Amino acid sequence: MKLYDSQRAPNPRRVRVFLAEKGITVPTEQIDIIAKEHLEGPFARVNPFGLLPALELDDGVIITESIAICRYFEAVQPAPALFGKSPLEIARVEMWNRLVEHEFFRHVANAFRHSHPAMKELEKPQISELAQTSRSRAVAFLEKLDPELGNRQFLAGDAFSVADITALVAVDFMKVSRLECPPAFANVLRWHRDVSARPSAQA
Repeated sequence: MKLYDSQRAPNPRRVRVFLAEKGITVPTEQIDIIAKEHLEGPFARVNPFGLLPALELDDGVIITESIAICRYFEAVQPAPALFGKSPLEIARVEMWNRLVEHEFFRHVANAFRHSHPAMKELEKPQISELAQTSRSRAVAFLEKLDPELGNRQFLAGDAFSVADITALVAVDFMKVSRLECPPAFANVLRWHRDVSARPSAQA
């Protein structure tokens, strides 16, 4: 088994944090996105879509997409449960993970991809207006999230979940996207301090 990873990219980090929470260790191979190794060379045969991370199983089967990889490991090692236990918990984790992906993480990523000089050769064309709009939408999501986190410790309830991992990685990626969480969002900042203090956050 081998995990194709990229140390600076946010989606591979989601899997690393997930594995750290599970206490699972997987051999990794680093792929340099800036050098376009994800689009050229041997990795192009692993994932023709050029997306990271990718998990290669011992029999050669390839699993791509962060959440699909996380679901695989959840099924292999159910405890601790990071996708919820009861039907309601599972639904709430799925709901919040999708909300964070579509309404927040996507905008943080677009702000980076369409403005950062390092992405000029990878994101053609870079659309500065999209970067600016994405920054506004990312902050708008945090504004809606803040009162939600006033009522519970974690995004989907009282237990840490994959939804918190997605949100943690997205909030941390705000820095390179030239975004800041406004200090008025005290509940978001409290949540971020708490989840950042978990050992897995260093993955």
